[in-house]
Amino acid sequence: MASTTPFLTAVAGRRSMYALSKESPISNDRILEIVNHALKHAPSPFNVRSTRCIVLFGEEHSKLWENAYKVTEAATPQAIGILGPKIKGFEGAYGTCMFFDDSEAYNDLTPRFAALSKTYPEWEEHSSGMHQFIVWTALEAEGLGCNAQHYQPSITPYVNKTYDVPASWALKCQMVFGKPTAPAGDPKPKTHLEKALRVYGA
Repeated sequence: MASTTPFLTAVAGRRSMYALSKESPISNDRILEIVNHALKHAPSPFNVRSTRCIVLFGEEHSKLWENAYKVTEAATPQAIGILGPKIKGFEGAYGTCMFFDDSEAYNDLTPRFAALSKTYPEWEEHSSGMHQFIVWTALEAEGLGCNAQHYQPSITPYVNKTYDVPASWALKCQMVFGKPTAPAGDPKPKTHLEKALRVYGA
């Protein structure tokens, strides 16, 4: 379980998994507990807490990816032979956690911090990535497989209309999850590690 798995073990175990079923080894309440944990504890610049999440289960999850198939087929019919089976695989999973950034949250900052946030928008990207990493790693430690997708802006109109998303929310990622139906495969090579770290003064 995520609450008992050593942190570095959980980090090493996180993988992109695509063979997923419409089953979950844990309850929906536990999944939402993990998402809420990330929203509460993930680092956020100036504690702005601008990350927002919408979690889809059941038919709502399926309808998201049915829409993604339609808009992809309409926009790039020449690529649907490759992308179509992938999207149908996402629909065949258990659920999706969508991550957003809410620009309205920055209005609560002092003028100085608000100006800094606008000057360095990558700080929000860092925070969004850490939210996604926490959820992904924790779900995997609970026995779910996950993969991260980025079908915005193609699906954004559907998402905004269907779930009454405020105009200030920007869709960043769709994390698909479900019970794995196949092993993750052999570990990928960890390249360039000899160039990745420098140490001075130790």
